[in-house]
Order: sequence, then structure tokens, then C-alpha cells
Amino acid sequence: MQQFEKHFRESMKSNIPLLNIITNYLLRRKGKQMRPMFVFLTAGLCGEITPSSYNAASLIELLHTASLIHDDVVDESYERRGFFSINALWKSKVSVLLGDYLLAKGLLLSVKEKEYELLRLVSDAVREMSEGELMQIQKSRKLNITKDEYFDIIKKKTATLIAACTACGAWSASRDNTLTEKFRFFGEKVGMAFQIKDDLFDYQKQGFIGKPTGNDIKEKKFTLPLIHALEVCPEKKRKHIIRTIRKHNNNAGKVQEIIGFARTYEGLEYSEDKMFSYRDEALAILEEMPDNQHRKSLQDLVNYVVERKK
Repeated sequence: MQQFEKHFRESMKSNIPLLNIITNYLLRRKGKQMRPMFVFLTAGLCGEITPSSYNAASLIELLHTASLIHDDVVDESYERRGFFSINALWKSKVSVLLGDYLLAKGLLLSVKEKEYELLRLVSDAVREMSEGELMQIQKSRKLNITKDEYFDIIKKKTATLIAACTACGAWSASRDNTLTEKFRFFGEKVGMAFQIKDDLFDYQKQGFIGKPTGNDIKEKKFTLPLIHALEVCPEKKRKHIIRTIRKHNNNAGKVQEIIGFARTYEGLEYSEDKMFSYRDEALAILEEMPDNQHRKSLQDLVNYVVERKK
């Protein structure tokens, strides 16, 4: 990861001073960097970490960072990971242009190194991420999302990028289409578990006041705990909850009522069961691979996805 940081820093360089100031700020506040870890550990398991693995990790981080910057503009969000967002410090126009710049740098890196298969894998992921976000926006307006639609949305908006990480890692080490597809499927299962865990945080006690945040409810996003509760509750109760979300989604008391409703009708238990099911499917794929340190580390990373506290 230390070697990757040098590679990634180099991939972001520009002759424009403002761009370098902003990218240095981005590098100082980087997150858990799970995605490059998935690339490198998968590469190690499928053969060995190669220069292509570094290109894959940089490409994914560039495109992922670009998508986060654009998300903050769309959501008018002024904070990310406890720091000011790019949007907060440099406003929307600079943020959009920076996202475009990082996207272009990723494309140019792939073309320069003739990494056309990596580019295809990641471009497919970016397309699906956009489709997933648009599907979620459409469904949040109608307040009628089903479980199948929810799983389709999170597969596209979240799981597909982790699937690209593991597929790119496998390809960078093996150039084997069958192995690449196997690890794309593995990453998809991990990504599904990852997003369900994220959605559960909205219903679990956090922070100083010990109350769940309810951010998804405020944004009228239907996630698995709520969808399950709405499916199993009496029809009269369902209509009341839907009406409450439509009209009172910014009322703190009403938001807590909806969270309590999801808990009462076992939405959290159902969601946790599905999360662990996806985790187990991912771990079963790893069991088919040689027992070495890379497999052990990947198993630990998969378990971290469902056990993390934030």
C-alpha cells in the first residue's frame, strides 16, 4: 500500500498549481482504501502482484474518487469522512471539473499502458454505478421499491465497483478470463454485503446521543430494513408509514418512529441474515483457492466488511 500511494500520487500530477493543491488535500484525507487492497490481495492470490496490478488499483481509485466528488456536488454535501468536501472548499464548478480531470487521468493511464481489458472492466462498473443511482432516484420519488429492485440497485451502485476491483486484480495477475469472472462474482458478493452493512448503520445506535441517524429516511431512500418491515406489516400500518415518509421525512420524531417500526417488524434481523449470506457466498469462493497468506488476508477483509463499526 505504501508503494501504491507513490504510484497513485504520480497518476494525479498536473502542471496546474490549483489541481495539485486540491489533489494533495484529497491524498491527505484518504479513507480506508479498501478498494486497492482488494485489487492487490486478489492479484496475489491469483498469481502475483504485477505493474498491471498497480495500474488497476490507480485506475479504480481515480474513477472512484471522481464519483465521490461528483456525488458531493449532487447531494450538496459539505463534509466527507469528517473533513470538508471539495465542494465545500472550492465550490461546485471546481469540484465538477476536478472529477472530470480525475476521470480523464484514469482513462489516459489505461491507454498509455495499453490496459484495455482493465479499462473495459472499470468502465462497465462506472456505467452500472450511474444506472444504479438513477434507479434509486426514480424509486425514491414513487416510494414503492421492492426487495428485488433494492438488490438490483445496490448491485449496480456499490457491488459492481468492488467486483471491478477483484476482477481487475485477478486479470492483472493471470490474464485468465475464467479466473477473472470468478473473482468478479466474488467481489459482487462482498459488495452486496458491504452496502447492506452501510444501510444498517442508519438504524443502529451511533454517536454521542445514542440515536440512529435516519439519513436514508430523510432522503426518502428505501433500504432493506424498511422494505422488509413494510412487506410483513399490516396494510393499514404500511400506508401510515408510507404517508409519514412522504410528508414528515424531515421531522426528527417521525424519523425515529419509522426506525422503531423497522426494528419492531424485524427489518434489522432480516437484513443482517442477508448480509451474512452474501459474506458466506464470498468466503466459499475463497475456499476453492490455495491456502496462503493472500487468501487469509482476503478472508479477514471480507469479515471486516460485515463487522466494521463505521
